[in-house]
Amino acid sequence: MATGSAKAVPPSWKPVLDAVLSAPEARKLGGWLKTEEAAGKRIYPPRGSRLRALELTPLDDVKVVILGQDPYHGPGQAHGLAFSVPEGVKTPPSLVNIYKELANDCGVTIPPHGNLEHWARQGVLLLNNSLTVQEGQAGSHQNKGWEAITDAAVAAVAAKKEPCVFLLWGNHARKKAERVTGLAGGHHLVLTAPHPSPLSAHSGFFGCRHFSRANEFLKANGRAPIDW
Repeated sequence: MATGSAKAVPPSWKPVLDAVLSAPEARKLGGWLKTEEAAGKRIYPPRGSRLRALELTPLDDVKVVILGQDPYHGPGQAHGLAFSVPEGVKTPPSLVNIYKELANDCGVTIPPHGNLEHWARQGVLLLNNSLTVQEGQAGSHQNKGWEAITDAAVAAVAAKKEPCVFLLWGNHARKKAERVTGLAGGHHLVLTAPHPSPLSAHSGFFGCRHFSRANEFLKANGRAPIDW
């Protein structure tokens, strides 16, 4: 697979991802990534961090799903979690707007960093559609094979009996969710809004109150809320 070995997949996700990871498309993706790296192209995030979202949020623990498009493509930004950057890296504009909405919605003090690992460890799956990108080229690894793997992860959450919340920001996230049959409706809560980027946040992301609505739903279904 693309990370070097199927053994890299966290145990809780292996049963639902083994089939797709053993498919020819996954092997093709792995070979293509090796070729790109051998050619001297910088790929983000580095090996060892590409499945970070799955490592920090075991399938059994998932409560909320937030879908991103692809990793940040600047040096030092991507570390395997959608919308998140390591501490010490400038908070990206979309995350700045996420923090603004969170502060207005829940009164949360905006942190001085953009590391969202504390969300992931509480059951917020921060999953990008593509799990790698070439430096300086947004979307460069789309349609290379990652989608089948991340679709399978989203489908596994949708199949959970425990009620979960899907926060779908922007057309890309909505289209990804639509590829997973049975996601909308049923016992899960699906909330949609424009993307939090500066280009669209004022078109309905601000004021969506997704964070408080997610917690209200979790509490109503006997699940612990997220400490945003």
